Amino acid sequence: MRILMVYPETPGTFWSLNHVLRLVRKRSAYPPLGLLTVAAMLPADWEVKLVDMNVERLTYDHMDWADYVMVSGMIVHKVGIHAVVERCRRLSKPVIAGGPLFATDHASFPDIHHFVLGEAEDLMAELVEDMRAGKVKHTYSAPERPDITRVPIPRWDLIDLRNYLTMPVQFSRGCPFDCEFCDIVVMYGHLPRTKTTEQLIAELDALHRHGWKDMVFLVDDNFIGNKKAAKALLPAIIEWRRSAGSKIGFVTEASVNLADDMEFCELMVEAGFKRVFVGFETPSIESLIECRKMQNTRRDLVQSVKRLQSTGLEVMGGFIVGFDHDAADIFRRQFEFIQRSGVVTAMVGLLGALPGTKLHRRLASEGRLIDAYYTGDNMDSTALNFHPKMDRELLVDGYRSLVKSLYEPGTYYERARTFLRNSRARGPKMRMSRSSLEGLLKSIWLLGIWHRGRLAYWRFCAATLLWRPRQFQVAMRLSLIGLHFRRIANSL
Repeated sequence: MRILMVYPETPGTFWSLNHVLRLVRKRSAYPPLGLLTVAAMLPADWEVKLVDMNVERLTYDHMDWADYVMVSGMIVHKVGIHAVVERCRRLSKPVIAGGPLFATDHASFPDIHHFVLGEAEDLMAELVEDMRAGKVKHTYSAPERPDITRVPIPRWDLIDLRNYLTMPVQFSRGCPFDCEFCDIVVMYGHLPRTKTTEQLIAELDALHRHGWKDMVFLVDDNFIGNKKAAKALLPAIIEWRRSAGSKIGFVTEASVNLADDMEFCELMVEAGFKRVFVGFETPSIESLIECRKMQNTRRDLVQSVKRLQSTGLEVMGGFIVGFDHDAADIFRRQFEFIQRSGVVTAMVGLLGALPGTKLHRRLASEGRLIDAYYTGDNMDSTALNFHPKMDRELLVDGYRSLVKSLYEPGTYYERARTFLRNSRARGPKMRMSRSSLEGLLKSIWLLGIWHRGRLAYWRFCAATLLWRPRQFQVAMRLSLIGLHFRRIANSL
């Protein structure tokens, strides 16, 4: 059996980092972890190819070779997947679709005749048998959530790791919280399920054997969702890095209550964690209560950020405008919070009603949905898919102004300086790859000579070298990715 796996091209968004990739000689930020994992569940004697359209073109020869085409993606890939499916239709190639996009919106793809809905682990054996018999059903859907201790190591041999900026690894699925706008609990549930420590170390070993030496994104939606399991994992990673001689570093996502356990944060830093993404959403208590993000209401959020930064973690943040309780001053309040806290990488988006979420159901019941289709890019100011309580024009204009202000060179470097003041240079040092060094050298030309904001750039460089020389490499990385964020902001 010949299986072609296809991952569509990712549009230029906040997290695509497409304006940075070419400077560091990479083609994509991350490979498609879901498809690589499903590939490992297929029979060993089947031939499997993976085409990541962020890295290479999907050709006629690829399509002609395949018996089945498997596609996957997220909401942001919807347009791209329609294009792939149309090519398959013209060549009469059967398509099997699965992944986050289809878990909540498969009805939007009438030209796809086979779906794996939800998590695939308990469905693959039946699907494989039906593929062998040539009798694939329309829908495969597991009634229960699988035990992920049986998930195999992804097929890293199907990709060229050198094309990617970061490698993704998953330790847990699910989140104990119940944010109204979030679809994670829709797909993975409230009870976080984890792999074993031995499993995760084996996956890191596999990456190490394939030659990976740089950053790993632990893609858990809340790394401390099962804190006991995560805390048991960290000493094992520390020992693995020591015994393997690996300089791999880590980035992950966690809820803000991570700041309540400084011992845990210290362990993360010792294990090589450098950055953590936290969903702050808004400084408005009324809006936090509205969206049921109660874990953020019982604390001083700025102090929580500073506590995390003081351990050596760089805090990246998610922010949202467009809640029903947002007043006209929300844009100023968001700006002030982000600047005061030193959250350098601040992903600010418009509220979107994702299919399957409680927010989507509430807005539908109130007759406020404009269109069930959502682009998946919450920085797309043209894709607001519901009637907000705030005047729509005021919301969109205020949003655009906020994002552009945040990524103006002066305010961006000021925020970076705040982070460097709050942070300590701790934890194991990361390697500087040749491509990263080349990217930094190119960024000096672009930011220091070619682009507007060059004076603010040189002031930032000089201040860092003078007062915080041990953090200079971090400062240069922030300068480089800031170029991407500025271009995204200016495109709004």
